[in-house]
Amino acid sequence: MADVQGLFKKHCIVPDVISIAPSELVEVQYPSGLKVDLGQELTPTQVKDKPVVKWASKDTEYYTLAMVDPDAPSRENPKFREWHHWLVGNIYGGDLGKGEVLSDYIGSGPPKGTGLHRYVFLIYKQPEKCDFAKIPKLPSNSGEKRGKFAIAKFAQQFKLGTPVAGNFYVAKYDDYVPKLYAKLKG
Repeated sequence: MADVQGLFKKHCIVPDVISIAPSELVEVQYPSGLKVDLGQELTPTQVKDKPVVKWASKDTEYYTLAMVDPDAPSRENPKFREWHHWLVGNIYGGDLGKGEVLSDYIGSGPPKGTGLHRYVFLIYKQPEKCDFAKIPKLPSNSGEKRGKFAIAKFAQQFKLGTPVAGNFYVAKYDDYVPKLYAKLKG
């Protein structure tokens, strides 16, 4: 079993994103078959499509999934921390298809010359079904309203507690990034 908590601390996800690391691993697999392995380096090309995400869920519980980049625009100057790439709430029984998409998936797009960015997946167990009516619904072709997000504040607002599962990878600029930016401009 991977040391999720240890690697979250080693890579400073604790305290940059959350104050308490999850103890369980969330499985993240991209359509190409590539699986995220805690802290490995991937390319924006490899992670451009929405992955399949699995964790030790209970059939009668609700969950929230978040994917955030705390290093926007760079780790040295994270003035947009956190940029959220994906946010799905009210996931019933671990079935993402039954969740409420608050922000549709956008793959990694670290700007040229900004080095490695951390991309963090977190799963929270909700105390009950949440009312996300006031949360803007963001499509996958828009980067609007994604910067300066804080999953810890969001979790506090909806009484989600600490994350139950997590995973992350790191990525830096590659030649897919300009294509992603063009898509985000519509």
